[in-house]
Amino acid sequence: MPGPELPPFPEDKRLLKSVDTVVIGGGIVGASTALELASRGVSVLLCEKGRIGGEQSSRNWGWVRLSQRDPREIPLMLEAMSIWQGLEARTGYQTGYHRCGSLFVANTAKRRAHLQRWAQNLQDFEAASEMVSGDALQMMLPGHQGQIQSALSTPMDGRAEPQWATHAIAMGARNAGAAVITNCAVRSVDIQAGQIAGVITERGRVACSSVVVAGGAWSRLFLGNAGVSLPQLKVLNSVLRCSPVASGPDVALWGDGYALRKRADGGYTVAKGTENVVDIVPDSLRLGLKFLPAFLSEWRSLRFRLSGRWQDEAAQARCWTPDQETAFEQCRILDPEPSQSALKSGWTAAQQAFPVLQQADVVQSWAGLIDVMPDAIPVISPVDDLPGLFISTGYSGHGFGIGPGAGRLMADMVTGAPPIVDPHAFRLSRYTDGSRVRLDSGT
Repeated sequence: MPGPELPPFPEDKRLLKSVDTVVIGGGIVGASTALELASRGVSVLLCEKGRIGGEQSSRNWGWVRLSQRDPREIPLMLEAMSIWQGLEARTGYQTGYHRCGSLFVANTAKRRAHLQRWAQNLQDFEAASEMVSGDALQMMLPGHQGQIQSALSTPMDGRAEPQWATHAIAMGARNAGAAVITNCAVRSVDIQAGQIAGVITERGRVACSSVVVAGGAWSRLFLGNAGVSLPQLKVLNSVLRCSPVASGPDVALWGDGYALRKRADGGYTVAKGTENVVDIVPDSLRLGLKFLPAFLSEWRSLRFRLSGRWQDEAAQARCWTPDQETAFEQCRILDPEPSQSALKSGWTAAQQAFPVLQQADVVQSWAGLIDVMPDAIPVISPVDDLPGLFISTGYSGHGFGIGPGAGRLMADMVTGAPPIVDPHAFRLSRYTDGSRVRLDSGT
């Protein structure tokens, strides 16, 4: 099944022999990192094994939200929102960014209390989030049928078009001086005298003094070959888009049994909202204890299954030499089948809530594999015992909105500039230094 339609990207044809930094992965995090580095005069190569934005960066819901984030991400998300506002002017390309606000529905006292507690996390920031109900809520949801007791409103939240945004950022990086190569997998890092000296791609070696691994769901496999342990798994989320309709809410909405946001073409992106599929794979057993707290906390929204992914991942080599073909070349783009039950359930619930959607057709559906960490926050960090190697991955379904901020933070790390936010919570060493790895829902 083909994923979302992406604009053609005019890649550079010639592989440079030497740059300051190689960024591995052409999703929104990697592209944002390349843009920020190139804008500072750093010579950078962005190397993507498939297409720019071909995996989760074009398959997500398109929300740019502060609401309901882990409190540790809030400072970085505020920086990201500031960057989003100027991205179109900066790059010269459409991102579809629009500040529309978000609503998270509460139809029980327990849910309302949860949302109210989360809103307290914004009290120290210049951001508003409050419970709304009655006429004020109904005005934000034109055409809604049914009963909503209340909802958490965060007016500064927004949306953007995943199929445009990463392309725009990568084009901006290219125009700022970065080289961008697609359909070219990086096989391994070249380590000399205990530090990064380059990378080996399927087309040859590139000398560099720093490497940023922003490989999304592929990061654990790549880093493992370099001797770096990253406790990362994948979950599958399914999405559909519908044809344009004459009316409907402008606000991004997380309702009962569905989530939706308006698209630039007047249609909607719709998902069930509360279902993620977890394929049981060999890494599920290797990392099971690390993820046990997350599984116990989120079990209501997780559906475990044994599928063909077990065989696919069991067959992948976990160690290889630079002259060997890798899994990154054998699978250029992760394009899994969506969950038809999740799509049907979410679409039915959305149509019941907004009858205008009954006039729309489902134009396309797809799924993406989300890179998740045991504590559901990313790793944005140097690798302490391998100078020159940096990691930016594991965004746990929150990477699209925070991506531009993450790119700036990583550029600060690579160049040694003062970081835009304190990166301590995102350090890789939290998994090995005895820290208690915890989920934090803000409550």
